[in-house]
Amino acid sequence: MEALSLLGFQLEQTFFGFNLIDRVALHESMFNLVWFGQGRWSWGDIYSMPVFLRRFWISKIRKMEDEAMAASEVRNQKAKPHQKPKVVKPPM
Repeated sequence: MEALSLLGFQLEQTFFGFNLIDRVALHESMFNLVWFGQGRWSWGDIYSMPVFLRRFWISKIRKMEDEAMAASEVRNQKAKPHQKPKVVKPPM
């Protein structure tokens, strides 16, 4: 019997895995969940969390941030412009 030749094997990745761009996006989303989760989850919780739950929580936090930003803009528009107080100087 003849040994298999290594010439037919490719060194390229042919199995499931993340390329560099996907890894950055994954870890960025995990960081955002830990950071904006305000202590609700640890890094290990997020890492082992199923993808659909991670996506759910990311969209939920994004929605809450958008609502808070919109409420802040409404408050800023309703606020009266800041007026400088009149300073009365004594006569000299």
